[in-house]
Amino acid sequence: MSHSLEGFFRHITACNTAVLPGGRLEFRLGQQAAGWVQPALLPVLLRHGMSVAGTTVTLSDPARLERIGADMAAEGVYRSHYELFDVRTDMAAPPVARIDRGALPLFGLMAAGVHLNGVVRRPDGLHLWVARRAMTKRLDPGKLDHLVAGGIPAGHTVLQTLAKEAAEEASLPGELVRRARPTADICYALDRPEGLRRDVLHCFELDLPPDFVPVPADGEVEEFRLIPLRDAYRLVRETDEFKFNVNLVLIDLFLRTGMIDAASPDGQRLRRGLTGWHIPHPT
Repeated sequence: MSHSLEGFFRHITACNTAVLPGGRLEFRLGQQAAGWVQPALLPVLLRHGMSVAGTTVTLSDPARLERIGADMAAEGVYRSHYELFDVRTDMAAPPVARIDRGALPLFGLMAAGVHLNGVVRRPDGLHLWVARRAMTKRLDPGKLDHLVAGGIPAGHTVLQTLAKEAAEEASLPGELVRRARPTADICYALDRPEGLRRDVLHCFELDLPPDFVPVPADGEVEEFRLIPLRDAYRLVRETDEFKFNVNLVLIDLFLRTGMIDAASPDGQRLRRGLTGWHIPHPT
């Protein structure tokens, strides 16, 4: 491995710490594999009407998951976000259930989000708008973030969520957001204190006018700054200043802009590391 890329591989590794099944029980919704749960959670799940056979826990009626999730939050099993997310067993298929966002890692369910790189092309090179996350954020307060990012709530499409988050977080007008182009889908499986995160990040890029200045609108961002892309490159390679999964989206940007040689062996390995690692491995 090239020494100059070690810092990037470090972020790939840090976002893929989960070994599946890794002692977990497979969680099924009806006949479909959906996630993974820790054995310690089994008494709670059985109390809520789920069944267990061998290393598999099943909820026969997926429609009950939303109510069960609410009851588990009320019991103090996890901390509710008071925001429902769709539950999918396949990101290309319709959702099979809904549950509070805070319960997704508890069940090892897949979650989807949107991430938008806002770039400005200047005579002195490519620049990137970055946000400073508010200190009141539950996850990674004060870290650097994208211009726009957020999870996809229940009933919303990717593009609807992108438009909603762009307006709420950065006061981006809809006609500008519609120019955003999709760039990548990034996947990872990560052990976190709240449980197993199996995330799919739908990534976009938007060229912004040189005179456009984003304005925080919902209190989730403390400030926006426009920085040279080379500075973002250094920050990702050498620090942990960015929110953990933002590093992956920026690695994709560096590969696409040629700051990392995508055709080199290490570049190809980085690209492989950004995709596909969220798929459960059979027992």
